[in-house]
Amino acid sequence: MPRSPFALAALATVAIPGMDAFDVRRPAQTGGDHDVAVVIDAQGRRWVVRAPVTPAAGATLEAETALLELLAEHVDAGRVPFQAPRPAGFAHLPEGGRAVVHREVAGRPLRIDALAAGPGLAASLGRAIAALHELPVDLVENAGLPTYDAESYRARRLAELDEAARTGKVPPALLRRWEERLEDVAMWRFQPTVVHGDLSAEHVLSDGVSITGVLAWGDTQVADPADDLAWLVVAAPEDAVESILEAYQLRRTELTDPHLLDRALLAGELALARWLLYGVRAGDPSVVADAVQMLEELDEHTRAADTEPSLA
Repeated sequence: MPRSPFALAALATVAIPGMDAFDVRRPAQTGGDHDVAVVIDAQGRRWVVRAPVTPAAGATLEAETALLELLAEHVDAGRVPFQAPRPAGFAHLPEGGRAVVHREVAGRPLRIDALAAGPGLAASLGRAIAALHELPVDLVENAGLPTYDAESYRARRLAELDEAARTGKVPPALLRRWEERLEDVAMWRFQPTVVHGDLSAEHVLSDGVSITGVLAWGDTQVADPADDLAWLVVAAPEDAVESILEAYQLRRTELTDPHLLDRALLAGELALARWLLYGVRAGDPSVVADAVQMLEELDEHTRAADTEPSLA
């Protein structure tokens, strides 16, 4: 049974000695593997309390907490141009594990459809992602989070594709398209970096002018930097993507990755296969049906796009 906001507020007062909880609210975005609440203290400060709902979620939260504590040094030194959650206190849970409390990070969820070309918010987003990718990889290693080299990461993607193919629900043309790209070894010669792993509009905060914060670091790993760009090249306005990528490339040091955009586009497509696998593993017919519909739409779109040059 989910913990009530009042139970979470009580945990926050244990985690932060002297806190006088004045109000408590559910956040706009709740975490599926965590019970989450925003606690407002008597001084008007806003705190986020997160409590894992399963042992696995607890282990992930501990690794994320270790990463965030290491990341704080880089935030303070100005090596990244945004804030991240900073663990401020902990409360032990009766069933084991800990609830974590941190100050709420300022900003509003990014409106991806409102991104525009130019030196404003789109460029700030590009610089923010580049700075994230410039972080030292031992930050992730020391937190006990996954680390991949380029070849092992390509092998991981191929294994996911094989699993998706066995469901019989991926259109054959899409499977061929993805296999060709995954077997193109030249495309997968990249330098692994720190990768957030779950960048999305609700996890990137802004003040309307620049990026102010990045949330949800539980999927961070050393892997393919293209993954953190996939959501943007798929969904952001095209002219804004150009500004994002230009700012990104200018901020990166010694970036020589001619296939970065190709892999980002592929990662955006493969996200549908992972959504299908999630539905299959969870035994959720509605998720499977949603994934199948999107895969069919993607198949139709890519086949039309691949035909256009030959017709021309």
